[in-house]
Amino acid sequence: MGEPTGAADQQRELAGKADLERQPLDTYPAPQAPSRGLAPGEGATGEGLPGPWPDPRKEGGPRTATNDNAPGAAGADPGLRPGEGATGEGLPRDLGGHRGDHSPGGKERDEVDDLVAAWRHQRPDLDVAPLQVLSRVSRLARHLDIARRSAFAAHGLESWEFDVLSALRRAGPPFQLTPGALLRATLVTSGTMTNRIDRLAAAGHVSREPDPRDRRGVLVTLSEQGKEAVDAAFTDLLEREQALLASLGADQRRSLADLLRILLVPFDEGSPPGAR
Repeated sequence: MGEPTGAADQQRELAGKADLERQPLDTYPAPQAPSRGLAPGEGATGEGLPGPWPDPRKEGGPRTATNDNAPGAAGADPGLRPGEGATGEGLPRDLGGHRGDHSPGGKERDEVDDLVAAWRHQRPDLDVAPLQVLSRVSRLARHLDIARRSAFAAHGLESWEFDVLSALRRAGPPFQLTPGALLRATLVTSGTMTNRIDRLAAAGHVSREPDPRDRRGVLVTLSEQGKEAVDAAFTDLLEREQALLASLGADQRRSLADLLRILLVPFDEGSPPGAR
């Protein structure tokens, strides 16, 4: 007598699951490491936030598929992938984006307008107005990070190298700072700073000299080679940043800078809004 149809279907389903479990692991897509933004001390002027970990990409660690795809790396995907970002800033245009279109008020629309409209439709109980500002800040930060990394790489520097060298350059002649002063300027741990000074000294960009005011202390001094490298990278960076702001007039830039300053001052003073 033949086996009942229901039992046969169940056996086929179990066999299919067993085959799936026997597949080699490399047939599955590798998990993607989440982006954590600027590493401590990164950014043209050292605005990276402090954190408990160094970035292995910046400290001589192995280059992996993940960090090779960092913004600005050769072959990296520039900008957000579809659906990335805490509020969906990566929404592709074919799913509702209309960049370049105009709203009824005559203002040019961008993709943030579309994601805000989508959230308002889905969550009419929430005030999503902050997205109008902060989602745009987030998207611009990604483009700025790409521009900075590209400018530094064009002159043989990584972001962390530029941060240390630019801190010394801004100090003025004789372009010297203590390791402690460099810590405060770049917001990294003492162990990380020691490693960075070692690597910059090996590259000929800085040197260590005894501190005449402290027999046990040292001063980190910018070399002529380091000065030339940071000056060239900074000039290139400014040209790229000018291009990012090309659509704004001088008065608009000043107004935007004033508004952003209002938002940043509480963080600089250690009392960010909403802190508990």
